[in-house]
Amino acid sequence: MKIFLDDERVTPEGWVRAYWPDEVIALLETGRVEAVSLDHDLGDDSRGTGYDVIRWIEEAVALRGFVPPLILVHSANPAAAARMQAGIAAIANLANQKEK
Repeated sequence: MKIFLDDERVTPEGWVRAYWPDEVIALLETGRVEAVSLDHDLGDDSRGTGYDVIRWIEEAVALRGFVPPLILVHSANPAAAARMQAGIAAIANLANQKEK
């Protein structure tokens, strides 16, 4: 399954739409997600942002041995996208350390 987290863009064909981080996290917990594409700004920061998904994945990799899916960022917010990419790099480093 491929998950597309966004509040406005059209969902690409073959992707499952999610509007909020908790929806994405629930799907990640099933172990059936092969890829996620994340927007940052979702229209209601009190419900979370795409970065919250990155943080959840990082913690799950570090503490529970979670195997992360392919993580893509499609946010138009440059600062947030850079922070998300840094989180993805940290997740990759953690996952590589776990493999050794």
